[in-house]
Amino acid sequence: MTWKNFRKKRWFGIVSNLYVLVLTIFTIWMLFFDTNSLLIHRELKKEINKLEKQQEFLKDEISRDRAIIEKLSDPRELEKFAREQYYLKRKNEDIYLIEYEDSINPDPDEERH
Repeated sequence: MTWKNFRKKRWFGIVSNLYVLVLTIFTIWMLFFDTNSLLIHRELKKEINKLEKQQEFLKDEISRDRAIIEKLSDPRELEKFAREQYYLKRKNEDIYLIEYEDSINPDPDEERH
């Protein structure tokens, strides 16, 4: 195919149009190379979604903590919490901790590995 035959093709005339060339270059620049490119927008959207999920998680944690604070405003509940979580005791009181093994072997003849 010679250059003359190539230039006579209809699509060549459309593609070689100055406006089409400028528009194509502008579109490629805006999609990939600009500071506000499509790729950067996609990354920022992912970051926003991640932060929104984290925000929801933290809101749930705050509501749970508020419920615990509300519950601990009662002196009896505060004492119960201190005894269970921090093993606090009164004077002249003994505390015995009983620990259970997590994996109980149902068959005594079976060897442990």
